[in-house]
Amino acid sequence: MLSDKDRIFTNLYGQHDFGLNGARARGDWDGTAAILARGPEAIVEEMKASGLRGRGGAGFPTGMKWSFMPKQESERPHYLVVNADESEPGTCKDRDILRHDPHKLVEGCLIASFAMRAHACYIYIRGEFYNEAVNLQIAIDEAYEAGLIGDNACGSGWKFDLYLHRGAGAYICGEETALLESLEGKKGMPRLKPPFPAAVGLYGCPTTVNNVESIAVAPTILRRGAAWFSALGRPKNSGTKLFCISGHVNKPCNVEEELGIPLRELIDTYAGGVRGGWDNLLAVIPGGASVPLLPKATCDTILMDFDSLRDVKSGLGTAAVIVMDKSTDVIKAIARLSQFYKHESCGQCTPCREGTGWMMRVMNRMVQGRAEPEEIDTLEQVTRQVEGHTICALGDAAAWPIQGLIRHFRPVMLERIAHYKAGRSSPPMKIAAE
Repeated sequence: MLSDKDRIFTNLYGQHDFGLNGARARGDWDGTAAILARGPEAIVEEMKASGLRGRGGAGFPTGMKWSFMPKQESERPHYLVVNADESEPGTCKDRDILRHDPHKLVEGCLIASFAMRAHACYIYIRGEFYNEAVNLQIAIDEAYEAGLIGDNACGSGWKFDLYLHRGAGAYICGEETALLESLEGKKGMPRLKPPFPAAVGLYGCPTTVNNVESIAVAPTILRRGAAWFSALGRPKNSGTKLFCISGHVNKPCNVEEELGIPLRELIDTYAGGVRGGWDNLLAVIPGGASVPLLPKATCDTILMDFDSLRDVKSGLGTAAVIVMDKSTDVIKAIARLSQFYKHESCGQCTPCREGTGWMMRVMNRMVQGRAEPEEIDTLEQVTRQVEGHTICALGDAAAWPIQGLIRHFRPVMLERIAHYKAGRSSPPMKIAAE
Protein backbone atom coordinates (compact mmCIF):
# COMPACT_ATOMS: atom_id res chain seq x y z
CA MET A 1 0.00 0.00 0.00
CA LEU A 2 1.25 3.46 -0.90
CA SER A 3 2.19 5.51 2.16
CA ASP A 4 0.69 8.99 2.51
CA LYS A 5 4.11 10.68 2.33
CA ASP A 6 4.50 9.37 -1.24
CA ARG A 7 1.14 10.61 -2.51
CA ILE A 8 1.33 13.35 -5.12
CA PHE A 9 -2.37 14.29 -5.12
CA THR A 10 -3.06 15.29 -1.53
CA ASN A 11 -6.45 16.90 -2.20
CA LEU A 12 -7.93 14.30 -4.54
CA TYR A 13 -11.20 14.20 -2.57
CA GLY A 14 -11.62 17.98 -2.24
CA GLN A 15 -11.36 18.05 1.55
CA HIS A 16 -9.14 21.15 1.49
CA ASP A 17 -8.99 24.52 -0.27
CA PHE A 18 -8.40 24.13 -4.02
CA GLY A 19 -7.18 27.73 -4.30
CA LEU A 20 -3.65 29.13 -4.20
CA ASN A 21 -3.39 29.39 -0.40
CA GLY A 22 -4.47 25.77 0.03
CA ALA A 23 -2.17 24.61 -2.77
CA ARG A 24 0.82 26.40 -1.24
CA ALA A 25 0.04 24.86 2.15
CA ARG A 26 0.26 21.44 0.46
CA GLY A 27 3.66 22.25 -1.07
CA ASP A 28 2.73 23.43 -4.55
CA TRP A 29 4.63 26.38 -6.06
CA ASP A 30 7.46 25.69 -3.60
CA GLY A 31 10.83 26.50 -5.18
CA THR A 32 9.40 26.65 -8.70
CA ALA A 33 11.88 29.37 -9.67
CA ALA A 34 14.75 27.09 -8.58
CA ILE A 35 13.39 24.29 -10.77
CA LEU A 36 13.26 26.66 -13.76
CA ALA A 37 16.80 27.84 -12.98
CA ARG A 38 18.09 24.33 -13.75
CA GLY A 39 17.40 24.99 -17.43
CA PRO A 40 15.30 23.11 -20.01
CA GLU A 41 17.82 20.30 -20.68
CA ALA A 42 18.23 19.42 -17.01
CA ILE A 43 14.46 19.32 -16.49
CA VAL A 44 13.94 17.02 -19.49
CA GLU A 45 16.77 14.72 -18.35
CA GLU A 46 15.28 14.50 -14.83
CA MET A 47 11.88 13.59 -16.31
CA LYS A 48 13.52 10.90 -18.45
CA ALA A 49 15.33 9.50 -15.39
CA SER A 50 12.05 9.36 -13.42
CA GLY A 51 10.64 6.78 -15.84
CA LEU A 52 7.26 8.58 -15.99
CA ARG A 53 5.13 7.13 -18.77
CA GLY A 54 2.23 9.10 -20.23
CA ARG A 55 -0.88 8.81 -18.05
CA GLY A 56 -3.36 9.34 -20.89
CA GLY A 57 -3.44 5.72 -22.04
CA ALA A 58 -0.56 5.05 -24.44
CA GLY A 59 2.15 4.96 -21.76
CA PHE A 60 4.84 6.65 -23.89
CA PRO A 61 7.83 7.94 -21.84
CA THR A 62 7.04 11.56 -20.97
CA GLY A 63 10.61 12.86 -20.79
CA MET A 64 11.38 11.37 -24.19
CA LYS A 65 8.30 13.02 -25.67
CA TRP A 66 9.44 16.39 -24.33
CA SER A 67 12.91 15.85 -25.85
CA PHE A 68 11.44 15.61 -29.38
CA MET A 69 10.73 19.35 -29.36
CA PRO A 70 13.24 21.59 -31.18
CA LYS A 71 16.08 22.71 -28.89
CA GLN A 72 16.24 26.25 -30.29
CA GLU A 73 13.55 28.91 -30.38
CA SER A 74 12.75 30.21 -33.86
CA GLU A 75 10.18 32.43 -35.54
CA ARG A 76 7.77 29.51 -35.16
CA PRO A 77 6.56 29.52 -31.53
CA HIS A 78 6.47 26.30 -29.51
CA TYR A 79 3.25 25.17 -27.79
CA LEU A 80 2.25 22.83 -25.00
CA VAL A 81 -1.30 21.51 -25.24
CA VAL A 82 -2.84 19.72 -22.25
CA ASN A 83 -5.45 17.12 -23.09
CA ALA A 84 -8.25 17.49 -20.51
CA ASP A 85 -10.87 16.02 -22.85
CA GLU A 86 -11.45 13.04 -20.57
CA SER A 87 -14.06 11.12 -22.57
CA GLU A 88 -13.00 7.48 -22.14
CA PRO A 89 -15.95 5.61 -20.53
CA GLY A 90 -15.14 4.69 -16.93
CA THR A 91 -12.41 7.33 -16.59
CA CYS A 92 -12.81 10.18 -14.13
CA LYS A 93 -9.31 10.89 -12.77
CA ASP A 94 -8.45 14.13 -14.57
CA ARG A 95 -11.67 15.83 -13.53
CA ASP A 96 -10.76 15.39 -9.85
CA ILE A 97 -7.34 16.94 -10.47
CA LEU A 98 -8.99 19.87 -12.28
CA ARG A 99 -11.63 20.34 -9.62
CA HIS A 100 -9.64 19.79 -6.41
CA ASP A 101 -5.94 20.25 -7.25
CA PRO A 102 -5.84 22.65 -10.23
CA HIS A 103 -2.66 24.43 -9.14
CA LYS A 104 -0.68 21.22 -9.61
CA LEU A 105 -1.67 21.35 -13.28
CA VAL A 106 -1.00 25.11 -13.63
CA GLU A 107 2.48 24.75 -12.12
CA GLY A 108 3.12 21.68 -14.28
CA CYS A 109 2.10 23.64 -17.39
CA LEU A 110 4.67 26.34 -16.58
CA ILE A 111 7.53 23.89 -15.93
CA ALA A 112 6.76 21.64 -18.91
CA SER A 113 6.34 24.62 -21.25
CA PHE A 114 9.65 26.09 -20.08
CA ALA A 115 11.37 22.73 -20.63
CA MET A 116 10.06 22.70 -24.21
CA ARG A 117 10.73 26.43 -24.77
CA ALA A 118 7.02 27.19 -25.14
CA HIS A 119 5.74 30.62 -24.10
CA ALA A 120 2.09 29.56 -24.41
CA CYS A 121 0.07 26.58 -23.25
CA TYR A 122 -3.52 25.63 -24.05
CA ILE A 123 -5.59 23.38 -21.80
CA TYR A 124 -8.30 21.75 -23.92
CA ILE A 125 -11.04 20.79 -21.44
CA ARG A 126 -14.09 18.66 -22.09
CA GLY A 127 -17.13 20.93 -22.44
CA GLU A 128 -19.24 19.02 -19.92
CA PHE A 129 -16.69 19.69 -17.17
CA TYR A 130 -18.32 22.98 -16.16
CA ASN A 131 -17.34 23.09 -12.47
CA GLU A 132 -13.85 21.84 -13.30
CA ALA A 133 -13.40 24.62 -15.87
CA VAL A 134 -14.56 27.21 -13.32
CA ASN A 135 -12.09 25.99 -10.66
CA LEU A 136 -9.25 25.74 -13.15
CA GLN A 137 -9.88 29.29 -14.44
CA ILE A 138 -9.85 30.55 -10.84
CA ALA A 139 -6.47 28.82 -10.32
CA ILE A 140 -5.09 30.35 -13.55
CA ASP A 141 -6.28 33.82 -12.52
CA GLU A 142 -4.73 33.40 -9.04
CA ALA A 143 -1.42 32.34 -10.59
CA TYR A 144 -1.40 35.39 -12.88
CA GLU A 145 -2.24 37.69 -9.96
CA ALA A 146 0.55 36.26 -7.80
CA GLY A 147 3.08 36.63 -10.63
CA LEU A 148 3.59 32.87 -10.82
CA ILE A 149 2.74 32.94 -14.53
CA GLY A 150 2.62 35.86 -16.93
CA ASP A 151 5.33 38.21 -18.25
CA ASN A 152 7.88 37.19 -15.62
CA ALA A 153 6.80 33.75 -14.39
CA CYS A 154 7.99 33.16 -10.80
CA GLY A 155 10.58 35.91 -11.32
CA SER A 156 12.47 33.73 -13.79
CA GLY A 157 12.35 36.16 -16.68
CA TRP A 158 10.32 33.62 -18.71
CA LYS A 159 7.11 34.94 -20.33
CA PHE A 160 4.37 32.34 -20.05
CA ASP A 161 0.67 32.51 -20.90
CA LEU A 162 -1.90 29.84 -20.10
CA TYR A 163 -5.25 29.56 -21.87
CA LEU A 164 -8.29 27.41 -21.08
CA HIS A 165 -10.22 26.21 -24.14
CA ARG A 166 -13.55 24.41 -23.72
CA GLY A 167 -14.39 21.67 -26.21
CA ALA A 168 -17.80 20.32 -27.15
CA GLY A 169 -17.57 16.83 -25.72
CA ALA A 170 -16.45 14.79 -28.75
CA TYR A 171 -14.58 11.60 -27.82
CA ILE A 172 -12.44 11.84 -30.96
CA CYS A 173 -11.00 15.16 -29.71
CA GLY A 174 -9.13 13.19 -27.05
CA GLU A 175 -6.86 12.01 -29.91
CA GLU A 176 -3.99 14.48 -29.97
CA THR A 177 -4.14 15.60 -33.61
CA ALA A 178 -7.96 15.78 -33.64
CA LEU A 179 -7.65 17.91 -30.50
CA LEU A 180 -5.28 20.27 -32.37
CA GLU A 181 -7.71 20.50 -35.29
CA SER A 182 -10.52 21.38 -32.86
CA LEU A 183 -8.32 23.98 -31.12
CA GLU A 184 -7.74 25.60 -34.52
CA GLY A 185 -11.50 25.92 -34.97
CA LYS A 186 -11.94 23.03 -37.38
CA LYS A 187 -13.86 19.77 -37.12
CA GLY A 188 -12.09 17.36 -34.74
CA MET A 189 -10.64 14.83 -37.18
CA PRO A 190 -7.27 13.11 -36.69
CA ARG A 191 -4.37 14.10 -38.92
CA LEU A 192 -2.11 11.69 -40.75
CA LYS A 193 1.24 11.17 -39.03
CA PRO A 194 4.00 11.93 -39.88
CA PRO A 195 4.49 14.86 -39.56
CA PHE A 196 4.21 14.49 -35.80
CA PRO A 197 3.03 17.40 -33.62
CA ALA A 198 6.59 17.98 -32.29
CA ALA A 199 7.48 19.11 -35.82
CA VAL A 200 4.13 20.36 -37.18
CA GLY A 201 1.46 20.77 -34.51
CA LEU A 202 -0.82 23.62 -33.45
CA TYR A 203 -0.95 26.29 -36.20
CA GLY A 204 1.83 24.35 -37.97
CA CYS A 205 4.25 24.97 -35.07
CA PRO A 206 6.19 22.55 -32.82
CA THR A 207 3.72 21.21 -30.25
CA THR A 208 3.57 18.60 -27.51
CA VAL A 209 0.24 17.20 -26.34
CA ASN A 210 0.20 15.68 -22.84
CA ASN A 211 -2.46 14.30 -20.52
CA VAL A 212 -3.52 16.25 -17.41
CA GLU A 213 -2.08 13.69 -14.98
CA SER A 214 1.28 13.51 -16.84
CA ILE A 215 1.74 17.29 -16.50
CA ALA A 216 0.32 17.58 -12.96
CA VAL A 217 2.83 15.11 -11.47
CA ALA A 218 5.88 16.80 -13.06
CA PRO A 219 6.47 19.52 -10.41
CA THR A 220 6.44 16.97 -7.55
CA ILE A 221 8.83 14.68 -9.43
CA LEU A 222 11.23 17.57 -10.04
CA ARG A 223 10.98 18.74 -6.40
CA ARG A 224 11.49 15.31 -4.86
CA GLY A 225 13.81 13.89 -7.50
CA ALA A 226 13.67 11.24 -10.20
CA ALA A 227 15.18 8.62 -7.86
CA TRP A 228 12.22 8.94 -5.46
CA PHE A 229 9.63 8.52 -8.23
CA SER A 230 11.41 5.68 -10.03
CA ALA A 231 11.75 3.76 -6.73
CA LEU A 232 7.95 3.47 -6.62
CA GLY A 233 6.14 0.90 -8.77
CA ARG A 234 7.95 -1.71 -10.86
CA PRO A 235 10.84 -1.60 -13.37
CA LYS A 236 9.76 0.29 -16.54
CA ASN A 237 6.44 0.97 -14.78
CA SER A 238 7.57 3.47 -12.19
CA GLY A 239 5.70 5.86 -9.96
CA THR A 240 2.16 6.33 -8.73
CA LYS A 241 -1.00 6.35 -10.80
CA LEU A 242 -4.60 7.45 -10.30
CA PHE A 243 -7.00 4.50 -10.59
CA CYS A 244 -10.75 4.98 -11.14
CA ILE A 245 -12.70 2.01 -9.76
CA SER A 246 -16.35 1.75 -10.78
CA GLY A 247 -19.05 -0.83 -11.47
CA HIS A 248 -20.02 -3.65 -9.15
CA VAL A 249 -17.94 -2.68 -6.11
CA ASN A 250 -19.16 -1.60 -2.70
CA LYS A 251 -17.40 1.79 -2.75
CA PRO A 252 -16.58 3.17 -6.22
CA CYS A 253 -13.64 5.56 -5.91
CA ASN A 254 -10.62 7.31 -7.35
CA VAL A 255 -7.36 6.43 -5.63
CA GLU A 256 -3.65 7.05 -6.09
CA GLU A 257 -1.55 3.92 -5.82
CA GLU A 258 1.74 2.49 -7.04
CA LEU A 259 1.88 0.95 -10.47
CA GLY A 260 2.10 -2.85 -10.15
CA ILE A 261 -0.38 -3.17 -7.27
CA PRO A 262 -2.36 -6.44 -7.59
CA LEU A 263 -5.84 -5.80 -9.00
CA ARG A 264 -7.48 -7.76 -6.20
CA GLU A 265 -5.68 -5.72 -3.52
CA LEU A 266 -6.69 -2.49 -5.30
CA ILE A 267 -10.38 -3.46 -5.34
CA ASP A 268 -10.50 -4.99 -1.85
CA THR A 269 -8.49 -2.25 -0.09
CA TYR A 270 -10.00 0.87 -1.64
CA ALA A 271 -13.34 -0.05 -3.25
CA GLY A 272 -14.68 -2.23 -0.45
CA GLY A 273 -14.42 -5.39 -2.56
CA VAL A 274 -16.65 -6.80 -5.27
CA ARG A 275 -20.38 -6.68 -4.60
CA GLY A 276 -21.31 -10.11 -3.20
CA GLY A 277 -17.66 -11.07 -2.57
CA TRP A 278 -14.67 -11.82 -4.80
CA ASP A 279 -16.19 -15.15 -5.94
CA ASN A 280 -19.08 -13.20 -7.45
CA LEU A 281 -16.68 -11.51 -9.89
CA LEU A 282 -17.26 -12.19 -13.58
CA ALA A 283 -14.84 -9.90 -15.38
CA VAL A 284 -12.95 -6.60 -15.15
CA ILE A 285 -12.12 -4.03 -17.80
CA PRO A 286 -8.79 -2.83 -16.36
CA GLY A 287 -8.07 0.37 -18.26
CA GLY A 288 -11.13 2.17 -19.56
CA ALA A 289 -13.68 0.97 -22.10
CA SER A 290 -11.23 0.61 -24.98
CA VAL A 291 -9.12 -2.25 -23.54
CA PRO A 292 -10.09 -5.96 -23.62
CA LEU A 293 -11.78 -7.31 -20.51
CA LEU A 294 -10.20 -9.93 -18.26
CA PRO A 295 -12.04 -12.95 -16.75
CA LYS A 296 -11.96 -13.62 -13.01
CA ALA A 297 -9.23 -16.28 -13.32
CA THR A 298 -6.81 -13.65 -14.66
CA CYS A 299 -8.01 -10.98 -12.21
CA ASP A 300 -7.05 -13.19 -9.26
CA THR A 301 -3.33 -12.56 -9.78
CA ILE A 302 -2.85 -9.75 -12.33
CA LEU A 303 -0.70 -6.73 -11.47
CA MET A 304 -1.88 -3.28 -12.52
CA ASP A 305 0.85 -1.87 -14.73
CA PHE A 306 1.46 -1.31 -18.45
CA ASP A 307 3.58 -4.41 -19.11
CA SER A 308 1.73 -6.95 -16.93
CA LEU A 309 -1.59 -6.12 -18.58
CA ARG A 310 -0.07 -6.10 -22.07
CA ASP A 311 1.23 -9.64 -21.38
CA VAL A 312 -2.36 -10.87 -20.86
CA LYS A 313 -3.53 -9.13 -24.07
CA SER A 314 -5.17 -6.20 -22.33
CA GLY A 315 -3.83 -2.79 -21.30
CA LEU A 316 -3.57 -0.29 -18.45
CA GLY A 317 -4.95 2.51 -20.63
CA THR A 318 -6.26 5.25 -18.34
CA ALA A 319 -6.39 2.81 -15.37
CA ALA A 320 -10.19 3.00 -15.20
CA VAL A 321 -11.15 -0.29 -13.57
CA ILE A 322 -14.70 -1.32 -14.50
CA VAL A 323 -15.84 -4.25 -12.36
CA MET A 324 -18.58 -6.64 -13.52
CA ASP A 325 -20.11 -9.24 -11.23
CA LYS A 326 -22.05 -12.35 -12.26
CA SER A 327 -25.30 -10.45 -12.66
CA THR A 328 -23.79 -8.77 -15.75
CA ASP A 329 -24.91 -9.70 -19.24
CA VAL A 330 -21.35 -9.47 -20.55
CA ILE A 331 -22.40 -9.65 -24.22
CA LYS A 332 -24.81 -6.75 -23.70
CA ALA A 333 -22.10 -4.75 -21.89
CA ILE A 334 -19.69 -5.06 -24.83
CA ALA A 335 -22.50 -4.36 -27.31
CA ARG A 336 -23.15 -1.11 -25.48
CA LEU A 337 -19.49 -0.14 -25.93
CA SER A 338 -19.76 -0.99 -29.64
CA GLN A 339 -22.65 1.46 -29.86
CA PHE A 340 -20.52 4.14 -28.19
CA TYR A 341 -17.61 3.74 -30.62
CA LYS A 342 -19.92 3.71 -33.62
CA HIS A 343 -21.44 6.98 -32.41
CA GLU A 344 -18.05 8.61 -31.75
CA SER A 345 -16.27 7.60 -34.97
CA CYS A 346 -15.41 10.72 -37.00
CA GLY A 347 -16.01 8.79 -40.24
CA GLN A 348 -12.72 9.76 -41.86
CA CYS A 349 -11.30 6.22 -42.31
CA THR A 350 -13.39 3.62 -44.14
CA PRO A 351 -12.50 0.62 -41.89
CA CYS A 352 -13.68 2.55 -38.82
CA ARG A 353 -16.64 4.33 -40.41
CA GLU A 354 -18.07 1.11 -41.88
CA GLY A 355 -16.61 -1.35 -39.37
CA THR A 356 -17.93 0.25 -36.17
CA GLY A 357 -21.50 0.23 -37.50
CA TRP A 358 -21.16 -3.34 -38.74
CA MET A 359 -19.70 -4.54 -35.41
CA MET A 360 -22.44 -2.76 -33.47
CA ARG A 361 -25.23 -4.39 -35.50
CA VAL A 362 -23.72 -7.87 -35.17
CA MET A 363 -23.13 -7.36 -31.43
CA ASN A 364 -26.78 -6.31 -30.98
CA ARG A 365 -27.85 -9.58 -32.60
CA MET A 366 -25.37 -11.51 -30.43
CA VAL A 367 -27.07 -10.07 -27.31
CA GLN A 368 -30.27 -11.82 -28.37
CA GLY A 369 -28.46 -14.90 -29.68
CA ARG A 370 -29.90 -14.15 -33.11
CA ALA A 371 -26.82 -15.39 -34.98
CA GLU A 372 -25.03 -18.45 -36.28
CA PRO A 373 -22.06 -19.92 -34.34
CA GLU A 374 -19.68 -19.29 -37.27
CA GLU A 375 -20.54 -15.57 -37.13
CA ILE A 376 -18.43 -15.29 -33.98
CA ASP A 377 -15.33 -16.02 -36.10
CA THR A 378 -16.53 -13.62 -38.81
CA LEU A 379 -16.98 -10.91 -36.18
CA GLU A 380 -13.47 -11.51 -34.88
CA GLN A 381 -12.10 -11.37 -38.42
CA VAL A 382 -13.75 -7.98 -39.00
CA THR A 383 -12.25 -6.59 -35.77
CA ARG A 384 -8.81 -7.57 -37.15
CA GLN A 385 -9.58 -5.73 -40.39
CA VAL A 386 -10.47 -2.57 -38.45
CA GLU A 387 -7.63 -2.80 -35.90
CA GLY A 388 -4.44 -1.10 -37.06
CA HIS A 389 -5.93 0.12 -40.34
CA THR A 390 -7.05 3.60 -39.31
CA ILE A 391 -5.34 6.97 -38.84
CA CYS A 392 -6.01 7.07 -35.10
CA ALA A 393 -6.62 4.47 -32.40
CA LEU A 394 -10.43 4.70 -32.34
CA GLY A 395 -10.63 1.70 -34.67
CA ASP A 396 -8.48 -0.30 -32.24
CA ALA A 397 -10.61 0.92 -29.32
CA ALA A 398 -13.76 -0.36 -31.05
CA ALA A 399 -12.18 -3.72 -31.93
CA TRP A 400 -10.44 -4.66 -28.68
CA PRO A 401 -13.46 -5.01 -26.34
CA ILE A 402 -15.06 -7.41 -28.85
CA GLN A 403 -11.82 -9.38 -29.19
CA GLY A 404 -11.64 -9.70 -25.39
CA LEU A 405 -15.24 -10.92 -25.25
CA ILE A 406 -14.63 -13.58 -27.92
CA ARG A 407 -11.31 -14.64 -26.36
CA HIS A 408 -12.71 -15.20 -22.86
CA PHE A 409 -16.48 -15.62 -23.23
CA ARG A 410 -17.01 -17.57 -26.47
CA PRO A 411 -18.86 -20.35 -24.53
CA VAL A 412 -21.33 -17.73 -23.26
CA MET A 413 -21.92 -16.47 -26.80
CA LEU A 414 -22.43 -20.00 -28.13
CA GLU A 415 -24.83 -20.78 -25.28
CA ARG A 416 -26.81 -17.61 -26.06
CA ILE A 417 -27.10 -18.64 -29.72
CA ALA A 418 -28.16 -22.18 -28.79
CA HIS A 419 -30.70 -20.76 -26.35
CA TYR A 420 -32.23 -18.57 -29.06
CA LYS A 421 -32.30 -21.46 -31.55
CA ALA A 422 -34.14 -23.57 -29.00
CA GLY A 423 -37.00 -21.10 -29.33
CA ARG A 424 -36.82 -19.38 -25.98
CA SER A 425 -37.63 -15.71 -26.27
CA SER A 426 -35.53 -14.23 -23.46
CA PRO A 427 -31.85 -14.95 -22.78
CA PRO A 428 -30.84 -16.39 -19.39
CA MET A 429 -29.94 -13.69 -16.88
CA LYS A 430 -26.90 -15.22 -15.25
CA ILE A 431 -24.27 -17.00 -17.31
CA ALA A 432 -20.73 -17.32 -16.05
CA ALA A 433 -17.67 -18.03 -18.21
CA GLU A 434 -16.19 -21.47 -18.14
